[in-house]
Amino acid sequence: MKRLLVIGLLGALGSVHSLAASRLKDLVSIEGVRDNQLVGYGIVVGLNKTGDKAQTVFSAQSLANMLEKMGVAVTSTAIKVSNTAAVMVTATLPPFAQPGTKIDVTAAAIGDATNLQGGLLLMTSLRAANGQVYAVAQGPVVTGGFVAGRGGVSQTVNHPTVGRVPAGASVERPAPSVEPTAHLRLQLRNEDFATASRIVDIVNKEFGDGKPVAQAENSALVDIETPAAWKAHMPAFIAAVEELRVEVDGPAKIVVNERTGTIVMGKDVRIAPVAILHGSLSVEIQTRLQVSQPGPMSQGKTEIVPEVSVTAKDEPAKNVLLKEGATVEELVRALTAVGSSARDIIAILQNLRVAGALDAELEVI
Repeated sequence: MKRLLVIGLLGALGSVHSLAASRLKDLVSIEGVRDNQLVGYGIVVGLNKTGDKAQTVFSAQSLANMLEKMGVAVTSTAIKVSNTAAVMVTATLPPFAQPGTKIDVTAAAIGDATNLQGGLLLMTSLRAANGQVYAVAQGPVVTGGFVAGRGGVSQTVNHPTVGRVPAGASVERPAPSVEPTAHLRLQLRNEDFATASRIVDIVNKEFGDGKPVAQAENSALVDIETPAAWKAHMPAFIAAVEELRVEVDGPAKIVVNERTGTIVMGKDVRIAPVAILHGSLSVEIQTRLQVSQPGPMSQGKTEIVPEVSVTAKDEPAKNVLLKEGATVEELVRALTAVGSSARDIIAILQNLRVAGALDAELEVI
């Protein structure tokens, strides 16, 4: 039987159900202050005969082009090496990154290389979506997996065809981040009108000085006009805004993972007066093959005779009554008292939602 794990997100059990206030830093992001994705094509060398084979022609072409730039003239058809692998290199450029900043990169084989362990990534240009080079990567590749053994007797752990180069890229161009100006725009990670309104109230109370400086444009965006006293100190103003604490609101929601039997419910889930009647009917049919052996010196034949048995078991139904204003805690206790499995509880929650007794959004993942 699948084990059931029910998690109720409660502010406190009993009469107190208020959520703890969260920092704005954890709730919003600043418009223009964002990461940028970088990607490039490179070559990993120094592999122990685990690189691309002859079928991967572009790795040989890339190696021939690189050697030509270094003054070594050789055709790609004349190259046959197994210690080279073509890889795609990716990295994340943080906001306001300056030239000289070191960032981590990830290299993944795109040919038929079997292992990047011990390889060295040669100089690779990393470009952003606008096609401009923002970083250059080079260094030894560290893989989180390995391959042991040979031929049919081998063991592979994790993914040895993907590796990481810690601090392997150097930023060559400043990140295309937007400097905060007189207007600071906050983007809510989970849009909600109530949360946006509370952010406006707390910012106006802290920095308004009698007049509003913040307004909510919609459920996911709050615009703040920087006070005159803070315009010359934008980093300090942003830090002060991010430290403000706001109580987060959101719709009542139940998330069910049928594969693991996990159910997560928030404190705002309310149950209407309802009775739950749950029983279990199981029917088991078994077929046993019996061998019928004729007597000695008889004219009979040996035959296989199927023997079918049918067993039906109907457990008594269990009844649970939820009164008006039932909470998540009472719901969890009621479902547990019914003795339901994870699959049964998911079906009960779906039936409650259809019956209109569950005022929450039900999401099955």
